[in-house]
Amino acid sequence: MTVEPTKSAPSEPGDLPASPLINRELSWLDFNRRVLAEAENAAVPLLERVKFAAITSNNLDEFFMVRGGGIKALMRAGLQGPSTDGMLPKQQWRGVRKKARALLDDMYALLQKELLPKLAKEGLRVVSAKELSNKESAELEKYFARQVEPLLTPLATDPGHPFPFLANLFVSLAVQISTPKGEESWAFLKVPPSVPRFIDVPGDGKLIPVEQLIGHFAGRLFPGLQVGATVPLRVIRNADIALREDEVLDLLKSVESELRRRDRKETVWMEIGEGADPALVDLLAEATGTPTDDIYVASGMLKVSDLMQLVFVKGKSSLRDEPFNPRIPAPFASSEDIFSIVRRGDILLHRPYDSFGAVVEFVQSAADDADVLAIKMTLYRTDRDSPIVAALARAARSGKQVTAIVELQARFDESKNIEWARQLELAGVQVVYGLVGIKTHCKICLVVRREGDDLRRYVHLSTGNYNARTAALYTDIDLFTSDDDFGDDAAQVMNILTGFSIASVQDVFDGRDAGLEWKRFTVSPMDYHRRVVALIRREIDHAKAGRGGSIKAKLNALVDRTVISTLYEASRAGVKIDLNIRGVCCLIPGLPGISDNIRVIAVIDRFLEHSRAFCFGNGGEREVYVSSGDWMPRNFFRRVELTFPIRAKALQARIVDEIIGSCFADDVKGWELGSDGAYRRRTPGTSPLRSQQRFIETARSEAYSFGPYEQTIFEPGSFRKKMKKAKKKKK
Repeated sequence: MTVEPTKSAPSEPGDLPASPLINRELSWLDFNRRVLAEAENAAVPLLERVKFAAITSNNLDEFFMVRGGGIKALMRAGLQGPSTDGMLPKQQWRGVRKKARALLDDMYALLQKELLPKLAKEGLRVVSAKELSNKESAELEKYFARQVEPLLTPLATDPGHPFPFLANLFVSLAVQISTPKGEESWAFLKVPPSVPRFIDVPGDGKLIPVEQLIGHFAGRLFPGLQVGATVPLRVIRNADIALREDEVLDLLKSVESELRRRDRKETVWMEIGEGADPALVDLLAEATGTPTDDIYVASGMLKVSDLMQLVFVKGKSSLRDEPFNPRIPAPFASSEDIFSIVRRGDILLHRPYDSFGAVVEFVQSAADDADVLAIKMTLYRTDRDSPIVAALARAARSGKQVTAIVELQARFDESKNIEWARQLELAGVQVVYGLVGIKTHCKICLVVRREGDDLRRYVHLSTGNYNARTAALYTDIDLFTSDDDFGDDAAQVMNILTGFSIASVQDVFDGRDAGLEWKRFTVSPMDYHRRVVALIRREIDHAKAGRGGSIKAKLNALVDRTVISTLYEASRAGVKIDLNIRGVCCLIPGLPGISDNIRVIAVIDRFLEHSRAFCFGNGGEREVYVSSGDWMPRNFFRRVELTFPIRAKALQARIVDEIIGSCFADDVKGWELGSDGAYRRRTPGTSPLRSQQRFIETARSEAYSFGPYEQTIFEPGSFRKKMKKAKKKKK
């Protein structure tokens, strides 16, 4: 296999810090560059390319709100401490601004020159107001008068009207107006979020962005005035939620209060349409406190993420990936109840190739089984109309003891989590809102069932959320088990999350409670970091003793400096280290005398790689673990994460040889990180391998499968019904 640099991953050795670490923020932008590369890839179906462009845009919004907001907060506070790679906040922001602008330039060039023209040829033509015929304009004016104009509020800017507030992420219009005497000023219109972003133009299938429609008819809102230029714009604000433990008495109310404040926080970045008058740019910069260097002039529609609305338009299936049918996991291809199946042995799922229906069925069966006495589970992000939330509510109404640990601080899902947490409370579920300052990020469901004279515990653990929508889009690993040690540890985790005060929890996390013992789990923020470092050091000892050393890890991000330093030490000792890091990676492989024995690859494809698993050779007695947490300081020290061992040899082989191994063999969608800090797309060999496609084909060849995810409705018992149908078809 050869590795060649590509236009999608420019090599910029001069941008590397002097220390052997890549800056976290710049590494994240490099990840988003790999996402955009999928939009540039002509081999990808057209609407999937549009999807990747929309994801790139959305990712950048979140980056500016969170990471960009954090850097700017440091700059405003005058804090000059360097990041772990040695860059000062101002240096980081300059690097971020340079890479982000280049990324946006490439994204808009791709849209304007290739994707939008190709969509037009396929009957999805996005037009500007200038391209409307007189007849089309007249028809749209009727729509505007009925559906849009009543929702608009023109806001002037003059001594009697202060500069209006520009809401975070929303598109607004700056409208140039002049009086009959020639006095000029600017007014602003917020684009109503209740109006579709794309309006059908009567006739031949054209679509017009709503801000273009509003700009076209803006004169109706300013009678007696002359309307000149109309310029779309939007601001991106700092979205970090900061809660101080000593000031929080009610976590729910505190999060709600912070959400209200978030939309009015400092501006981090601004985007504005082409052709903006320099006077308008200066006005916006002064009014919002945004340096002109942080105002980006876009060569196309703002908020490109809204193009996602076109991806699933009806009648265009040939422009999308072929629908995928998840398989029914082989152990569940039985008429037995789900608890009998799990009791026979641990079951591993690799989603989305294995159906999320098995997880839903587990919770639904627990809700409806008369012998189940209690259900306890964590909920980090779940979907609206969630079948799992419905099952928990049903279980509580039937008299079962149901506890849900709801993480209110799940970024950008806070409002949604508050909403369905209240619904659960109304149904009688005991809802606990997590811990202040420590996010509950682990995914665990504990079911207690009466069997004869005993109580047996069943546990589900996962790297992914209890969310049917993202289950179709992310790759994750799940484990079902009835092992007593897992049950003991699961019960202890739940007791910590529900029964400890903030102070006592901190004692536990700081290691001051010697009474806690874990039989199978490694838990952060208690001992995940220590455990990972110790496992790496054990490989160093094996290598030095001549037994060889081996580490294979699949993660979303690698940031922690201590772990990276220990990996460098392991490399120098001769340990062979293969790292599959989908996103941010601060480690630099292939540095002479530092990381010669380390390889780093990344896979960007149809599904978002989200599972976390690692294998340590241990002198031939390999140990395999699955975890909810990445190797980042936040996962080690500021989140509750669960790492658990995979003991069955067959399941170990599936993770290490099949899942991790296929990713490393991927020379179609794989990227390799070089010693210069640049990613390069791998060049396919004589027998190209695309790991996700291999998993899809394997799933399709299995005996039993569902219909496409988007057609799956998780009603109580639906998994069993579908399974029986599939078995009949197979026969």
